[in-house]
Amino acid sequence: MNDPDSARLQIDWARCDGRGLCIEFLPELLTRDDWGFPVSRDGSREPIVPQELRRHADRAVANCPELALRLLPG
Repeated sequence: MNDPDSARLQIDWARCDGRGLCIEFLPELLTRDDWGFPVSRDGSREPIVPQELRRHADRAVANCPELALRLLPG
């Protein structure tokens, strides 16, 4: 059974332009690839957002200038 408070971070690669604001908000979860685009530190396509990082993930989604981030139910 999924935790109702858990979430996954989805990056819309068609919208993302690699500015890196999300990486600044979520350095524990994201890093840059060779071209400067955000990638999950654990290698997953839609990383799980730990509850302690949820507030930071919400801020990353709200501040993405390209609207390339979404939080999905975990």
